[in-house]
Amino acid sequence: MEITINMDKGRNEFFMQEAFIQAKNALKLDEIPVGAVVVLNEEIIGKGFNQSINKSNPTGHAEIIAIQGAGEKIKNYRLVDCDLYVTLEPCLMCLGAILHSRIRNVYYAASDSKTGVCGGLVDLTTNKSLNHHCNFYEGILGQESKDLLQKFFQVKRAKKNRT
Repeated sequence: MEITINMDKGRNEFFMQEAFIQAKNALKLDEIPVGAVVVLNEEIIGKGFNQSINKSNPTGHAEIIAIQGAGEKIKNYRLVDCDLYVTLEPCLMCLGAILHSRIRNVYYAASDSKTGVCGGLVDLTTNKSLNHHCNFYEGILGQESKDLLQKFFQVKRAKKNRT
């Protein structure tokens, strides 16, 4: 799938919107609405959305699924020169996959004060003992991500209180 866009008009917002499409796929399945895409040479090569609950798989995070898809697409476990767009700050597990896959840049919409390890809860991105480092950028469409997540959990709490 080739995607052509005007790079002067919001590349990062464009790809983050693609991650939001994935987050809405998670929402349709009553999963926590987090989505991710992996981009190489302005082409989306991996997509993912949270599927932990429906697949009974604790590793079913959006980032992991997108990274797996990207590796399969380019037939390489190293995603050098790739960028990851994700609607929520990565957790410890996802950061490990990001670093092992050698992703170049990570753009995330909203920070996560409960499980985020790029500054939300703790910041492991500057640990000098890690053998790979990448760049992290926060806040692209951050409010939209916060709103989507808050609405999801409000609905969950409302359903729980009715039972």
